[in-house]
Amino acid sequence: MEIIVNGESKMIEPGTSVEVYIRSLDLDPEAVVVEYDTKIIKREDYKTCILADGGKLELIRFVGGG
Repeated sequence: MEIIVNGESKMIEPGTSVEVYIRSLDLDPEAVVVEYDTKIIKREDYKTCILADGGKLELIRFVGGG
């Protein structure tokens, strides 16, 4: 199925959760803020939030520097 991630079309397996998708990108879920279909998703809900065909996902990643 197809979702839109940060404005780009991506193909994923049906039943993929937000957490599984984030980990598939080799990202730490604790370092990512997720907006899904215009709603901010709480980190504790990443495992249970299942992505749907046509959904729009925005991932914002924190990076350190100095």
